[in-house]
Amino acid sequence: MARTPTFSPDCHEEHEPVSSHASAVGIDFAPAPRASGLKALFVDLLPPFTVLAVVLFWMFAPASLTQSPWSLVVAGLAVTAFVQLLEWAFERHEGWRMNGREFATDVFYVVLGYTAIGWLVEVAGDGPLFALKETLGIATPWAGELPFLVQVVMVMVLFEFGQYWMHRLMHNSTPFWLTHAPHHHVTQLNAMKGYVGNPIELFLIGLSVLAFFDFDAVPVFCAFNVLGVVSTYAHANVRANPPAFYSFFFTTIRHHSLHHSTDYESTRCNYANSLILLDRLMGTYREGEATVVGQDDLRRLTIREQFLFPFQPVIDRLRSTTKTTKASTGQP
Repeated sequence: MARTPTFSPDCHEEHEPVSSHASAVGIDFAPAPRASGLKALFVDLLPPFTVLAVVLFWMFAPASLTQSPWSLVVAGLAVTAFVQLLEWAFERHEGWRMNGREFATDVFYVVLGYTAIGWLVEVAGDGPLFALKETLGIATPWAGELPFLVQVVMVMVLFEFGQYWMHRLMHNSTPFWLTHAPHHHVTQLNAMKGYVGNPIELFLIGLSVLAFFDFDAVPVFCAFNVLGVVSTYAHANVRANPPAFYSFFFTTIRHHSLHHSTDYESTRCNYANSLILLDRLMGTYREGEATVVGQDDLRRLTIREQFLFPFQPVIDRLRSTTKTTKASTGQP
């Protein structure tokens, strides 16, 4: 049975529950020791270097590439594949090691995200906002005139701010939690796990107000690519502990693994998918790392169970009513 969110205040860094229970559920609140040597430094710098490479690509690549939406798809898939390969070279936790079943499930959700979910967000989310914008006569030409990097940062902050509050709502409201809980039933973190979840949640978390702003297309593509890089590393089983200049602003696997810990209360922090700075500012940041992830006795859900999860309470109630009715009427 899925846990039901309580409505107590979200966790705060100063209220860390350091206890024997934390050890029992695989939570380490002390910073992980850094390995020494050039190889360890190289691995630690992979996330910031990947972000830098993505930004440079969108800034200096030919317009024939940067102005095509397909380039964003290819770049996003390339980043996912690259980080997935890093898991085999620089594994963080043996218990999260990829297997055939996990790989097939993750690929299914990646395809779903780039097709059905992407289409639904565009049609049912961005489309109506564009229409409303035109109806109200809203125009923001100044947005597209800002320097490239300023536009990139603004898009990232605007999108992540909406994701942060939607994600936080999902952990504090039972109906929304039921859509989000399947993502917390994953029992290992891997590069593609950010795509895994109930389709309702995937649609809700993809909504934004960016349609109201007239940003240039290329900075928008760059911003989403950068957010994808950060989110992919934040879900990946890669032995990278990025330096402070990166982890102060961007979510890392340490931040996000704690959010996925088996102790439900410990999941109610570090909500930012990519910009952990928002948690620091909103008072929902917590230091630590979980080595064991999952919910409800680490029960892994099938794709079918993930799709039906939000409706399971109603399904169970109907089954119970039907069973009671049959018993009272003597039906087999």
